[in-house]
Amino acid sequence: MTGPHLGTRAAAWTAAIVLSVTGSGVIGSGVAHAEDIDNLTAQQIADRSRDALLSTHSLHLSTSGDLGRGSTPMSLELTLDRDGNCNGSVDLGNSQGSALIVKRGDDIWIKPDADFWENQVPNGGSAFAAIVGDRYLKGSADDPRLSALTKTCDLNTFQKLVSDNANNNTGTLNKGAKTTLGKESVIPLTRMRDNTTLVLDVAATGKPYPLRLTVQGDGADAVVGFSAFDEPVPRTTPSPDDSFDVSALLSRSTSPV
Repeated sequence: MTGPHLGTRAAAWTAAIVLSVTGSGVIGSGVAHAEDIDNLTAQQIADRSRDALLSTHSLHLSTSGDLGRGSTPMSLELTLDRDGNCNGSVDLGNSQGSALIVKRGDDIWIKPDADFWENQVPNGGSAFAAIVGDRYLKGSADDPRLSALTKTCDLNTFQKLVSDNANNNTGTLNKGAKTTLGKESVIPLTRMRDNTTLVLDVAATGKPYPLRLTVQGDGADAVVGFSAFDEPVPRTTPSPDDSFDVSALLSRSTSPV
């Protein structure tokens, strides 16, 4: 096993998650200040939703499904903040493996399951799994081998990608009638692009946070959920007894001793 296996795979699913949001063109540009969401245009609501997303200090991001065009179904549950803290999990889909992720301050932990070791670390994965056992791999946030994971755990990185891709407005944006999403009142915004339907449900009361994005068509069937805005990331981290240093692991033989 080498460090890039972790970073490269993490970068792949991070890109898929981010593009499912920022590549939609649903979140627009500009600012609207009207108070009554019922009287706002679709674009004004999209603008306010984008601004609310960019202003939050922390959130919970949930994704599941298939983005189509040969992509692999995957899922993510991650609470993250602007300080680079995060806590959650990723499932690469199709029995390719999953991992728990925790980052706090300058430290990051990852706990792969057996499928991850087998499929993502084909050279020595079973041996490394035997060495680590039921523990987290612990590394430094500035370790270049874990840089993709470190960036994934930083809300600033995610918000910059949203902002940088906010002006992709291909396709007509339509405003639907107010409805409910669970216990929340929402306004759905719909855009068609390249035989794909994108629907963004925006909170109709309080701050106009984006609460759910669905992507369907052209092989895609995915859902992105946003929640727990400005709520703190869990502070609990794995204990020393539950951790194994990633540098020590990578310096060992692939045959456990």
